Amino acid sequence: MPVETEKVLAMRCPQCGRLEFHHLQRFSAGPGRSLIIKCTCGAVKFVIGTKNRSDYHLKVACIFCEGYHCQTLPGRRIWSSGGVVDLYCHDTGLELGHIGGEDKVGEIASGRDRELEILINEFGRDEFFSSSKIMYEVLQCLHQMAEKGTLYCQCGNRQVEVKIFSDRLELLCGDCGSVNIIYAENEEDLQVIRQVEEIELVKNGFEYLDSLVRSGKIKKSGGGHNNKT
Repeated sequence: MPVETEKVLAMRCPQCGRLEFHHLQRFSAGPGRSLIIKCTCGAVKFVIGTKNRSDYHLKVACIFCEGYHCQTLPGRRIWSSGGVVDLYCHDTGLELGHIGGEDKVGEIASGRDRELEILINEFGRDEFFSSSKIMYEVLQCLHQMAEKGTLYCQCGNRQVEVKIFSDRLELLCGDCGSVNIIYAENEEDLQVIRQVEEIELVKNGFEYLDSLVRSGKIKKSGGGHNNKT
């Protein structure tokens, strides 16, 4: 059985948000020599190094914390395993990327594309959205919050309704009528939602998520506090 010397990293850039695939060569990193992976925009998003080729030290750029997460993995977990190594934000538990065989990592990325395609087809055409990719990413952030139970209304309702428009999402509370507007047109809008780990609709209120973030009324994720609107 041949020993694998190459894996593929699929990871989204914390600066530009672009998802790219990178080939990791086992012997590109060694004692005193780290392998640095950059996005095509120039941002450093992944560093892998080792002192003994037994354990590998990973430094992963985080799109949520605007910093890096460090972890150590056995070499056999990265290079010899037939599975996929999932990379997560240590503070939020949200997904950052994957390392594995080209086919398996590609399948994960294709699955995300299929989810986007289903969403687009529900509206009949790609041109419905100002940016299909941005809308998909914003929806993913909201979905992750809902799964964690951090999307709810101040009145106690946790079944928040989401209405989708071409340029924005409207979060609605069916119990008290609260509304929160989240724009999804460009990278700036995506960065706004990525800064938030918890959304609490104000009872009977009407608010815009971006205005609350920019005014400093909620704090960025990764600071050890819950971010609310």
